[in-house]
Amino acid sequence: MTGTQSRRTDPEGLHEVSTTRKLIEVSLPLEDINRESAREKSIRHGHPSTLHLWWARRPLAAARAVLFAQLVDDPSSHPDRFPTEEEQRIERRRLHDIIRRLVPWENTGDERLLREAREEIRRSTAGEPPEILDPFAGGGTIPLEAQRLGLTAHASDLNPIAVMINKALIEIPSRFAGRPPVHPGAAGSQLIDWQKATGLAEDVRRYGEWVLGRAEERVGSLYPMAKLPDGSKATVVAWIWARTVTCPNPACGVQMPLVRSWWLGKKRGREAYVIPRVVSEETAQSGRKVVFDIGKGAAGAPTKEHDGTIGRTGAVCVACRTAVELKYVRAEGKANRIGAQLMAVVAEGRRQRIYLPPSEEHLRAASVPFPVGAPEGRLAFMPRDIKAATYGMADFADLFTNRQLTALITFSDLVAEARQQVLADALASGIARGESLANGGDGAAAYADAVTSFIGMGVSRYSNFINNLCQWRPDAGKEQVGHLFVRQAIPMVWDFAESNPFSHSAGGWAPAFQFIPKVIESLPVNSVGSATQADATARSYANAVISTDPPYYGNIIYSDLSDFFYIWLRRSLRDIHPSLFSTLLVPKAEELVAHPYRHGSDEAASTHFEQGFERVFARAREAANHNYPITVYYAFKQQELENEGMVSTGWATILEGIIRAGWMVTATWPVRSELGNRMLASGKNALASSIVLALRPRQETASATNRRGFLTALKAELPRALTEMQQGAIAPVDLAQATIGPGIAVFTRYARVVEADGSAMTVRTALALINQALDEVLAEQDGDLDADSRFCLKWYTQHGWSRQPFGEADVLARAVNTAVDGLARAGVLTSREGRVALTRPAALPPKWNPATDDRISVWEVTCHLARSLTTVGIDDAAHLMAAASSRVDLDAVQLLAYRLYELAQNKDPDDALLFNALGTSWADLSAASRTKPTTVGQIALDFDNAG
Repeated sequence: MTGTQSRRTDPEGLHEVSTTRKLIEVSLPLEDINRESAREKSIRHGHPSTLHLWWARRPLAAARAVLFAQLVDDPSSHPDRFPTEEEQRIERRRLHDIIRRLVPWENTGDERLLREAREEIRRSTAGEPPEILDPFAGGGTIPLEAQRLGLTAHASDLNPIAVMINKALIEIPSRFAGRPPVHPGAAGSQLIDWQKATGLAEDVRRYGEWVLGRAEERVGSLYPMAKLPDGSKATVVAWIWARTVTCPNPACGVQMPLVRSWWLGKKRGREAYVIPRVVSEETAQSGRKVVFDIGKGAAGAPTKEHDGTIGRTGAVCVACRTAVELKYVRAEGKANRIGAQLMAVVAEGRRQRIYLPPSEEHLRAASVPFPVGAPEGRLAFMPRDIKAATYGMADFADLFTNRQLTALITFSDLVAEARQQVLADALASGIARGESLANGGDGAAAYADAVTSFIGMGVSRYSNFINNLCQWRPDAGKEQVGHLFVRQAIPMVWDFAESNPFSHSAGGWAPAFQFIPKVIESLPVNSVGSATQADATARSYANAVISTDPPYYGNIIYSDLSDFFYIWLRRSLRDIHPSLFSTLLVPKAEELVAHPYRHGSDEAASTHFEQGFERVFARAREAANHNYPITVYYAFKQQELENEGMVSTGWATILEGIIRAGWMVTATWPVRSELGNRMLASGKNALASSIVLALRPRQETASATNRRGFLTALKAELPRALTEMQQGAIAPVDLAQATIGPGIAVFTRYARVVEADGSAMTVRTALALINQALDEVLAEQDGDLDADSRFCLKWYTQHGWSRQPFGEADVLARAVNTAVDGLARAGVLTSREGRVALTRPAALPPKWNPATDDRISVWEVTCHLARSLTTVGIDDAAHLMAAASSRVDLDAVQLLAYRLYELAQNKDPDDALLFNALGTSWADLSAASRTKPTTVGQIALDFDNAG
């Protein structure tokens, strides 16, 4: 990377292509991006992820930042405007500031800020921003954020559920933006300024309520109210069921409940739980049966050792205490001999749940025949992720009680009726009928299709909350129905909660559906995007700029899991989107995942994935817009990194495929999207949840080199790349992963790196060499430190904070041209009784003033900043930084924080946290310090006042 613009011929030799260096290839405010990506997971109302479930979505914040940096020029590309490194740094800081303001969720609707970002993109794209394509669009994060930035967004996916989600995010709302609602109940709608898609959202809300009302008229009798002990009635929130099997003990034979936990509510002072009892029952085959009472209060609550009857290793009979193996339970399930017994009824109370024992009325209401028209289809054989099928629940209909099927069929049938109602109201409001949505219309017919598309998605979304794999959540403050897809799997659930669609608590239609119009209201509608069904290995990439999050081997079996939703979407929306829902289940043969059960073996599955992955990037190499880098998200398994680190087999294999397809890597950025980054675990860092790669086509004329040539180029270019990265205040914990970008960029720009034996160097070897080179570069930077700091760093490397003989310290001090006595007077170490130890940051004097210190060092400033930041706060640390700015090189302080983190991460987790915090906060600290006094007189007065 040269830091200037250059031009070269495109792969087909047709025209010259600009290789202007983009911001993403140089520096990002990574910690801000990671912080907002993680925080995003706690945001619910209005967040696009709540429109419909999809697995492993990338954070909006990360996608927004990546797209901006992918298109905006780095200042080093314009030496005419920014001739010096300092001017480039200032301009880079300005661009980073835009990203910092772009990434918080609260700013996604800030049109003034978005206009600023769009204008920045236009300046870097000669006024003609390119079109963005995501060929693995999934949950729609990347296309949506491209649209928010004013770009024309194209989404494609093989999976119909993903395509429908993308249509709902980037295509449908934009088409009907600015229109008032047609529902007669939206009084005064003509007098309201219906900005964005708020009119569409209002109609979706109103007709969703219409569907709920009609459903209650038809099946509301199946969901009776609960009769309370005082004779009053209350709405039922849920019915709690336990699956049962016959006890295999011949002397017992009772229908034994399979219960994960007896707990119903754990709020202190309001504890509630199920108490099983065995009673005589003449009609029972064994002469006995298990009945259930409700216990209250902490005194009789179940202990951890006696909570429930089934776990990972087997079950136990509550009547005779016989241990039962899971293989017996599986066999009973496959023979269709698993039953279900009502354990408790949960009713709404005043600010609390009311738990009641089963009653005949509620047993009769739940006794519903299997309905006509239930969706057909069988679950895939995937024992790792689809456990329910291994217990005999092989058909999708098995995942629902008959009452749940009846309710969902009713809601699904009402989608078509709602469409007729919307159409009639739209025509009555004066809108011409026009063509359907599928045929590109925008009149009354298309609008009716649009509104009911969202209602149909509401039915699909609701199925996640109304199935017999939903658990009751007894935790204090929750006490509600959970949902099926807590993780990317269809598990086996023993005791389950059957929710009431007509309750206003979690598990009801209204609480689940309310998220959809809230999402629509907040969507950007500045341009109309497109979402199509296409195979990424075969589709066109002509002139598109690609940003995508492809699947990763068999991490998630998208098609097999999404069949759960597809059966309901197809039933509800097949007439509106006929081509999208033409197949009985989600297409699977072309899906780019490594599925050993589908392909016969692990090896065949991996080959299918790797060859398909390479085909995608080879096609993109041939036709994509090469004026810009493409960006690719690579999702890690945490276990993969913890076991193998950054030379993991999967990571190396993906890079090999990218290189074979003709690409070179120009940057790698670690994105952490977990709440709380699990900073250190067992002395190791919890690394990124994904890596964003920036890729450019490798030149056809690229030459080969040998190992020495590669290492020479690596060591020459890595220091500058490291400095540019640190300008973005990248966290020390992320440095090793981010440095792979410029390192692998050197490796991938060669046609081949030849080993001494004539073989080609592997990516895995290159990654190891890059890590070694990083260590060497960091160590070489030590030589630029002042003498006191060199002593402290070397001493810390050898001894940490431990006390050691004076003689050893004296020898080291003389070697670096300093003295132990002087270091002691400076306060960075203690020397007494013939022993020497560095002073821990926490033990440094809190009223230290760097402006008046007569023997200041980079080491001392680094430790004081770390102490102040973590014990007092950023404002106090900013005072110190401002005061120290005229005494030491603050860049050297930042570098030393990175160096100390690298040294501490494997031997002292507390130190690693301390110095990572300083590196992570560097940008905020620097910004805050610019508001503090820097002259000696001002500093002295400021410090006196603070004291």
